[in-house]
Amino acid sequence: MPTWTSPSAPPASWTRSFAASKRTSCPPRACPYNALVAIGREAMPNIWALLVGLIWLAGAWLRLRQQARFYQIEEYMSRRYLRWLLAARERYAPLRPIGAGLLGVALMTLAAQPVDAIAGSLFALAAILPKRAGTVKKPLVMTTRVKRILFLALLLSALPIVGAWVAVAEVAVISAVGLALWLLMPLWLLIANGLLTPLDALLRRRFLRQAAAVLAQTQPKIIGITGSYGKTTTKTFLRDILSLRYQVYASPKSYNTLMGISLAINRDLAEDYRTEIFISEMGAYVPGEIARICQLTPPDIAIITEVGPQHLERFGSLENVQKAKYELVANLPPDGLAIFNWDNTYIRAMYKRGYPAKRLTVSRELSLDEARAQGVDWLAQDMRESIAGLSFRVMDVKSGEYAQVETRLHGEHNVSNLLLCIATARNEGIPLRDIAGRIRRLQPAESRLVREKTAAGITIINDAYSANPSGIIGALKLLGMHETGARLLITPGMIELGALQDQENHKLGRLAAEYATDIILVGEAQTAAILRGIETTAFDRARVHVVDSLEQSVAWYQQRLGHGDTVLFLNDLPDTY
Repeated sequence: MPTWTSPSAPPASWTRSFAASKRTSCPPRACPYNALVAIGREAMPNIWALLVGLIWLAGAWLRLRQQARFYQIEEYMSRRYLRWLLAARERYAPLRPIGAGLLGVALMTLAAQPVDAIAGSLFALAAILPKRAGTVKKPLVMTTRVKRILFLALLLSALPIVGAWVAVAEVAVISAVGLALWLLMPLWLLIANGLLTPLDALLRRRFLRQAAAVLAQTQPKIIGITGSYGKTTTKTFLRDILSLRYQVYASPKSYNTLMGISLAINRDLAEDYRTEIFISEMGAYVPGEIARICQLTPPDIAIITEVGPQHLERFGSLENVQKAKYELVANLPPDGLAIFNWDNTYIRAMYKRGYPAKRLTVSRELSLDEARAQGVDWLAQDMRESIAGLSFRVMDVKSGEYAQVETRLHGEHNVSNLLLCIATARNEGIPLRDIAGRIRRLQPAESRLVREKTAAGITIINDAYSANPSGIIGALKLLGMHETGARLLITPGMIELGALQDQENHKLGRLAAEYATDIILVGEAQTAAILRGIETTAFDRARVHVVDSLEQSVAWYQQRLGHGDTVLFLNDLPDTY
């Protein structure tokens, strides 16, 4: 029997005997410790495969949210979204994620464990990391609709990953499926939206019934405003003028779709019995939309601002635009009132259709004799514009009543918008002198010919909300009124003008050369027609700069301009451009 030689350790022979007995008396699967080790070794491939699958699912979620933002900008119109997606390879098949994903799959196929799993994880991470985004002009708004779409799209897209993990559980296979899943996320987005269409339709009907019930209870007089452009500006001016006498609610910002207007009604007008007049801005991309809005908000008064090529690529022709805008007039009751901009040929044709019996017309282009001969009701005369603003004399042609109007607003197109407001307010019993007094205090609508001065003394003319062939003339004229210092135009040009887009942007280039001393074009492809227009003039080509982003144009003027200089921001494109 061996004896202990140390109080702290057994004899070496005892240790060897214990180890030998452990090896012989406890088979690998019978010993709990060895069983756990064996199970762990067998499970590791499954765990690594699960980890790689989760990484790809995380990447799918990031791409899903990114694409949902563009889908939302395109108002969930799948065809328009697909057209945008397929217009540039980098949108549907970006090289970095594809390259990283394919390289990872190749290494995993060739390498042994655990190198294949480590490579799979690293290359999956490299593939899914989103590219650094520039300035986001319109972030994703997490409405209940987009939440439903995102949830269902992610659930559907997870099925292939889960299926591959259950069936094979190989890292290379999971990574290949993950890459394919990541690339196809836009498709899952469209599929989810399609599957949810019946539910969305049901919810929309309920929401619309709720809005209709609110209007039935509160019973305000409804003024509908539509036109290719000028809707929001006219709505804002009219709200402020009518507020002299009435409790007025106008649909906020550019809420001019059926669901946007119903949202405003349910949110702001429910149980508000004070509202006497509701001004509903009505927009459309296709014929029939304004008629549907009129079913929700049946108008008592219709105002038509302009018919022009804005959104022409969606309508197809100016005749289709005219038909769509006339839907507002057609939905008036026989005793309703329609107010028309006589200076627009297409709107003049609407007036001549003879409905309703009570119709008013306004003009800023006719002489008094011409207005009398053509039966025009309201006329602007002696128009003048300076840096201080607009002034003109407004006359009721039939009665001879007139007033002098002075305002801080700019752009002769705003005279037409004001005339429409004056005709409406006078019809509602507000004295002309009071209307002129309120116009003196009007402010421009957001991002529509707003003049500001920076701390460095640079005048900024913000006309970035939108650009149309009518409004750009007023904006450029205002730029030209600043006679001291540089006059810089920053523009990406006009969009959605269909077949007229190049032609109108070519005109913009020629006009820009007349009023600006320096020009920055944002986006080489979309401003090519503007550049061609500039090159037909004697404008110094060295003073024309083409940049990729709005941020670059801002950096350019901040480095080079100073006190006394002026910058005009003419239009700002959505994130889909």
